[in-house]
Amino acid sequence: MFENVDLTVVWALIIAFAVFAYIVMDGFDLGIGILFPAFRPGPERDTAMNSVAPVWDGNETWLVLGGGGLFAVFPLAYAIIMPALYAPIIAMLLGLVFRGVAFEFRWRDPRHRALWDIAFTGGSVVATLAQGIALGALLQGIKVQGRAYAGGWWDWLSPFSVLVGIGLVCGYALLGATWLVMRTEGPLHDRARALSLRLGVATVLAIAAVSAVTPFLEGKYWQNWFAMPNVLLTTQVPLLVGIAAFFLHRTLKGGRDRWPFLISLGLFLLSFVGLGISIFPDVVPGRVTIWQAASPHSSQVFILVGASVLIPIILTYTGYAYWVFRGKVDADGYH
Repeated sequence: MFENVDLTVVWALIIAFAVFAYIVMDGFDLGIGILFPAFRPGPERDTAMNSVAPVWDGNETWLVLGGGGLFAVFPLAYAIIMPALYAPIIAMLLGLVFRGVAFEFRWRDPRHRALWDIAFTGGSVVATLAQGIALGALLQGIKVQGRAYAGGWWDWLSPFSVLVGIGLVCGYALLGATWLVMRTEGPLHDRARALSLRLGVATVLAIAAVSAVTPFLEGKYWQNWFAMPNVLLTTQVPLLVGIAAFFLHRTLKGGRDRWPFLISLGLFLLSFVGLGISIFPDVVPGRVTIWQAASPHSSQVFILVGASVLIPIILTYTGYAYWVFRGKVDADGYH
């Protein structure tokens, strides 16, 4: 059945979809945590948290799928990438743990709510920054010798990886702010709109800065972006980013509630497409392709059978949860 299908490409697309789904669904959740100190204690913070309470823990399903898929389908890439990025990945997981614990305990331990709010913000910032630094470290190149990581413990830390980390913090904060514009009313809604305007500028500037540096990190990146005839298509990506930025500002100024969030997601989608242009078909950029890192065809078929059942189920219950809890939310959690 799958003999004439390049399952390696199929699995690369599945994992890319899982990663993007995580960015979309957990990005605004982390963004709300990043912005938490900007909201007044009491009803504003309660409303912000209630806006994501029904869906936040399910969002991380996609992170598990992406990481598990990488381990199962591209084991060589997993064996190289993990030792190179141990530190930021551990920091990300600890940040997610702190955020999750704080999310639950701030309701059950009101005497120490201020402390849990700090943990919620700190975990969100650390997790987001670590994700961005890991991505930046992957893009700037991982030293490989034979079939193993050959770099040092601190190779992940560089000005570029920190730039990507800061850019992702701005981007997730933008998603969180525009989510609150869409889901809340009153002073919190107005505060989120004002924050969205500033964060939109910061995010677009971060995208521009990372995009300007990336082609010079690896010769293959430059070829993928600027060699003919690729350049005729790749130049449309920054053009679309500029158009999206214009409409983001216009819809925020025009009082729209839903469109700013959707356009912010569009900015992330365009950035993700740009990432794909830079690295495809490599899974370890400039070092290992998806075909070199792939598991045997029979293993890919076996895992694909399970994924073809589980992914529709995940999409169904996720979509149902978002549909049930659609609309505006208040401090008491009513939708």
